[in-house]
Amino acid sequence: MPKQVDYESRRRRIAEAVCLLADEHGPEGVSMRDVAARAQVSLGAVQRCFRTKGEMLLFAVGHVGDRVTERVRARLAAHPDGSPASALGHAADELALLREEHRAEARIWLAFVAQAAVSEPLTGPLRSSYTALQALLVRLVSEATGSGSGSADGGVAPPDPGHEARALLALADGLTTHVLIGHLTAQEAAGTLHAHLLSLYARAGTPARPSSRTTPSP
Repeated sequence: MPKQVDYESRRRRIAEAVCLLADEHGPEGVSMRDVAARAQVSLGAVQRCFRTKGEMLLFAVGHVGDRVTERVRARLAAHPDGSPASALGHAADELALLREEHRAEARIWLAFVAQAAVSEPLTGPLRSSYTALQALLVRLVSEATGSGSGSADGGVAPPDPGHEARALLALADGLTTHVLIGHLTAQEAAGTLHAHLLSLYARAGTPARPSSRTTPSP
């Protein structure tokens, strides 16, 4: 009986190999032959999953984005009884990729972003990932600031969740870059993120505060 191949599992395995090589050489330095060797599969197996290198890179970009999104959702699910403010803090912490164990993932993500600036096909998966993350942040910001309940305390209009989500996502991205190049330490970046959230709650006029402050590994 012919052996059944789990192609989706194999595609993810190949995507992991692409990410490792992209971290070492940049996306432009990734070849299908090298990916096959790193994934410990034949070149033919890679070619059966992906017709071209471009198709393979596109899948890898989406794979990294999905991994970050799922980790955010998993962390939120692990704290179902937390306050809306702590949920937003957990999500922002994960998106900034400040932990030491996520440093390689941060390098890979930014390498793909840089490549997308000169490779139009890569922008689609990146936009999809950012769109999904922004939608999640819109919901979390709305819940944490009470933006869906009308005016904030004192009759002041609450912050716009869409605007705040975009700003927070951009801040997280920027902090990722600053930590990678050594302009900021992970602790300094985490402090900046924490201060931004406190400012958001102050502008919203809500008593909500992050329940804890994460201190990433240096």
